[in-house]
Amino acid sequence: MSRKFATGGAPHFPPHATISGVMRQVLLALVPGIVAYTWFFGPGILIQILLAVIFALGFETLMLKVRKQDLRLFLGDWSAVVTAVLFALCLPPLAPWWIALIGMLFAIVLAKHLYGGLGQNLFNPAMVAYVVVLISFPQVMALWLPPTSLAGQSLSLGETLTTIFSGHLPAHLSWDTISEATPLDAIRASLATGQMVSEARMSPVFGNFGGLGWEWIANFYALGGLWLLWRRIISWHVPFMMIGSVVGLGLVGYLADPGSNPVPLQHVFSGALILGAFFIATDPVTGCASTRGRLIFGAGVGILTLVIRRWGAYPDGVAFAVLLMNMAAPLIDRYTRPRIFGQ
Repeated sequence: MSRKFATGGAPHFPPHATISGVMRQVLLALVPGIVAYTWFFGPGILIQILLAVIFALGFETLMLKVRKQDLRLFLGDWSAVVTAVLFALCLPPLAPWWIALIGMLFAIVLAKHLYGGLGQNLFNPAMVAYVVVLISFPQVMALWLPPTSLAGQSLSLGETLTTIFSGHLPAHLSWDTISEATPLDAIRASLATGQMVSEARMSPVFGNFGGLGWEWIANFYALGGLWLLWRRIISWHVPFMMIGSVVGLGLVGYLADPGSNPVPLQHVFSGALILGAFFIATDPVTGCASTRGRLIFGAGVGILTLVIRRWGAYPDGVAFAVLLMNMAAPLIDRYTRPRIFGQ
């Protein structure tokens, strides 16, 4: 006597990794860096993350309804949340609330859904959003806080909320007293006035290798990135080549002219290089698919970042470098396809 067993359609084995699972692990890997960011620069970054996530989910819901897509399926993939968090981590902690609104409008609506949604976008949505607000509102995006250990005046949580939502500091404070140039800004300003890098590094905003506080944040981003490598969420090709190209070219510049070029570790542990190497440039949708292509892509992002930092108009060129290489990724993949077996 035969027995009948319930069977399902192929494939019979569930996938080892899902989009939502990958995105949640990326968010988990960002937690150490976020905790360090909050420790050194106050709770403003947490508010920026919350605002960006709320606006991102709102625009995601709106566009899914317009495109008549399954809300539960696409809202549950966590991709909009990852975009929002990466964008927020690039903002000054006291940026006004409407910066997150405008950024998520460009990230979710223009850079993602107008290209066809998840998996169809040409450019990294978080970097599109950041570049838009950076170019459009340079004064607001330059109001960075010094580490809490150097801050003469620190804001409470209530004062931070008031500043973000009203755009005005408490009456006893001014932007000149609480804001300060980033380490990359300080080096650029010093070189523009004829000073040497060694003189610029006498500023208290610098730590042992990079910016005070920023070097620890970069270390914790790297810790999260190494965890993603161990979990095989990302491959080593892009981070290795991005950081390696910056260190290699930075070393050449430093040996050739140490007065105008900082030590390579200054580039690595200042700005968004580590965040970009492990969490932004490794985006599988907007990067390269082939192994050789990833190596070229990572090296290109690193080289362009160094070029923009040295000769460009902005102190940190990671976002611009990523977007430029996003444009080149399809062409790189075309010429780095692996040879078909048998040919």
